[in-house]
Amino acid sequence: MRILLIEDDKKISSFIEKGLKEAGFSVDPCGDGQTGLDRALSVAYDAAIVDLMLPLLDGLTVIGKMRDKDINTPVLILSAKQSVDDRIQGLQRGGDDYMVKPFSFSELLARIQALIRRDKKNTQPMLLSVGDLEMDFLKHEVYRNGERIDLPAKEYALLEYMMRNTGIVLSKTAILERVYDYAFDPQTNVVDVLVCRLRNKVDKDYERKMIHTVRGVGYVLKDQ
Repeated sequence: MRILLIEDDKKISSFIEKGLKEAGFSVDPCGDGQTGLDRALSVAYDAAIVDLMLPLLDGLTVIGKMRDKDINTPVLILSAKQSVDDRIQGLQRGGDDYMVKPFSFSELLARIQALIRRDKKNTQPMLLSVGDLEMDFLKHEVYRNGERIDLPAKEYALLEYMMRNTGIVLSKTAILERVYDYAFDPQTNVVDVLVCRLRNKVDKDYERKMIHTVRGVGYVLKDQ
């Protein structure tokens, strides 16, 4: 799942990004309101975390413009402003929840999960299936043929990316950018190692293999 993080405080942004990634989310951090709005209007996100006091465009303007463009991404407002009037204004302008700084990351994570759960109940199921392979987003669990597969965050993120793109060959560059958030280095074998670990857990005990290598191109997950 993909989260848009619009926060200009680098320490806070890094803290949130690290925690969300450890919880299995992909995160796109933005340091100003205009960049955040551009991302929100061009990429589909499962949720957004938006500070109110931002460079270029303030958070309320960002949220208002998202709603004006019928972008219904759930928004958690994260702000140092703590008066009742500030909270009311944030929710009236299109925010779905409001947290005051300083905050507990565990509470922030729980609120993000609740927003996504509430949103997905109205839009799409929280279970992704490809053949006998299933991913439960709410429980953060993976099963094949009913047997649970324990995956750490990076392997889970890679499998989600592959399952959402079943039948599509994903290049090493695309995987690096999606799962690791850094540019392709032709000398690195980090993707090969990650795919190998995932394949050992998903395919090792099954005659029918789902993760395939397309030599010179990348990797693909197929139900056949």
